[in-house]
Amino acid sequence: MNYSIEYLEKLLKAVDLFEVRFTDWMTTQVELDHNEARGIFPTVHPKDEVSASQIDEKELALAEAAGLACAAIKVTGAYIAVAGMGLLDPIANWSMMSQPKALLAPRDIRLTVANVKGRLEGMISDAAACESNDIPPFSPANLHPLIWKAAAPQWTIHQYRVAVSEAAGALTNYWRDRLGRKDVDGTKFWQQSLSPEPPVPGKPRLVWPGDPSDKTVKGMKSGLPMLTVSLKDLAAGLCLVSRNASAHAQRIVNEQEGMEQLAAYSFLARLLDRCEIVSADDMPSSSGDGRES
Repeated sequence: MNYSIEYLEKLLKAVDLFEVRFTDWMTTQVELDHNEARGIFPTVHPKDEVSASQIDEKELALAEAAGLACAAIKVTGAYIAVAGMGLLDPIANWSMMSQPKALLAPRDIRLTVANVKGRLEGMISDAAACESNDIPPFSPANLHPLIWKAAAPQWTIHQYRVAVSEAAGALTNYWRDRLGRKDVDGTKFWQQSLSPEPPVPGKPRLVWPGDPSDKTVKGMKSGLPMLTVSLKDLAAGLCLVSRNASAHAQRIVNEQEGMEQLAAYSFLARLLDRCEIVSADDMPSSSGDGRES
């Protein structure tokens, strides 16, 4: 989805308001050492000299601002990955800091707000440039849902290489589950599943729909397996690189490169969604021996 400059600016103002009210609310709180308190105790508690009515007033104002600003997290993808919880929206869940076993600390909120504001400002600049040049804006959140869901936890902490590898693995695992192919993985799975040969029992095929005699359909049927295997090989290479802890290896995939690679997987995911699953039961009986190619 593409966002208008007006909408992005509205979100930025909402985040600015949240930041102001969060800072105001924090004047009523004692900030605890988040390294010691996080996951065990609350990371904030009310100051003794502040009345309950003052705290309630500022808390309600902050909750209202959070409701207006939380959409900015979805738009920018600036979630925080929390072990055992998955992706967490710090703006929507700011009140968790006051709860026992708090998973968020004030520092998390401040860093997220700064991150979101930077991303929104960048998106506004990009949208303005695209508007003047008739170039559509691009955001990783607009990728195929399966790809972005798998990539987002690593993408939001700038681990772009790992994000691409996770997306590739998620795509393979999704289709392995859909086709019931727990017996094979990786390149071999794609080679068999996209093979032009008829399916055999227990090994269904993904088939591009349409008239087999149509030139476009023929082209898709021959090109899709090659595209899939090539991207699978790319993911395998990225996975090998991710095990190399050298500083040089850590810089191999930057944000732009990662976005381009995720876009390729997203394109493939959308093509696969259009394929039909054909099993041996769907095929007319023949005298062939049914061996795997």
